[in-house]
Amino acid sequence: MEQRKIGERQVGAIGLGCMNLSHAYGHPPAKEDAVRLLHRAYDIGVRHFDTAALYGFGSNEKLVGEALKDRRNDIHLASKCVLTGVDGKRVLDGRPESLLKTIDQALQNLQTDHIDLYYLHRRDKSVPIEESMGAMAQMVEQGKIGTIGLSEVSAETFFRATSVHPVTAVQTEYSLWSRNAEIAVLDACRERGAAFVAFSPLGRGFLAGGVGGAETMAEKDIRRGMPRFQEPHYSANQRLFQAFSELASEAGCTPGQLALSWLLQQGEHIIPIPGTRSIAHLEENLRAAEIEISTAIISRAGELINRDSVSGERYPPGTQLEIDTEEFQDLAR
Repeated sequence: MEQRKIGERQVGAIGLGCMNLSHAYGHPPAKEDAVRLLHRAYDIGVRHFDTAALYGFGSNEKLVGEALKDRRNDIHLASKCVLTGVDGKRVLDGRPESLLKTIDQALQNLQTDHIDLYYLHRRDKSVPIEESMGAMAQMVEQGKIGTIGLSEVSAETFFRATSVHPVTAVQTEYSLWSRNAEIAVLDACRERGAAFVAFSPLGRGFLAGGVGGAETMAEKDIRRGMPRFQEPHYSANQRLFQAFSELASEAGCTPGQLALSWLLQQGEHIIPIPGTRSIAHLEENLRAAEIEISTAIISRAGELINRDSVSGERYPPGTQLEIDTEEFQDLAR
């Protein structure tokens, strides 16, 4: 697989988001199936594995740690703090003392003595970003983490954070149908030499096909609350997908591969981390890094699915309140 850089490390151009093996998309797979998928990902070239304290309230870190402990020296391991589970409830807490507790638990969960890349999962708006970054810098000094990342932040927050300590990567949702990163933070990362790790590069599965509307999803699937999967938005977006699927056929690839190829061509510092529970889908996703698609097809894909053509916001209003990324509607004010 093509290699791209995160800090001083070279990793495959496509990594693996591990969240849905334990969290957010209904019933997780059996442990043995999840381990089998993680092993297969490693075997076919994935080296960047991304988890978080939030995912399954620690269970995803434990899964990744156990499955990959014998391969630990060969992988680039990333996790996140700030968002955690406390007494069965989701908590957002960016206070330094809380972050220092979270890292110790993460190391135990992951069965390692250090994490290569540790993100602030969200900006806790009640705590100055400089204070949270100070705790992260302390972790670097202690050897508990190698480098620092940020997730779902604005360019302004990114630059404030870098005044305390270098930031190696920013992780934000980015795909054909979620373009907020293009406002500022994508260029900010390029300017400072930071990697941009794109989560949900397949539009939470929509751009790969086969994802039904909200009413068809499991009770605990987070997409049930997302406007783009609710009517009337879902039907409008399905019409877009039909045209996109035809374009993928013209390119000789699957819709998911076209979506990932488009993303890879937006910048050499971009590393998508699609997640999946299916080994077949995993292998399909990884092949996107090898497929050659003409710039004309890539351009048409971007013209077909973009912020103006997609129907519905990416998050419901309550969730949007804790997101720090730039929003297109703010630019129009």
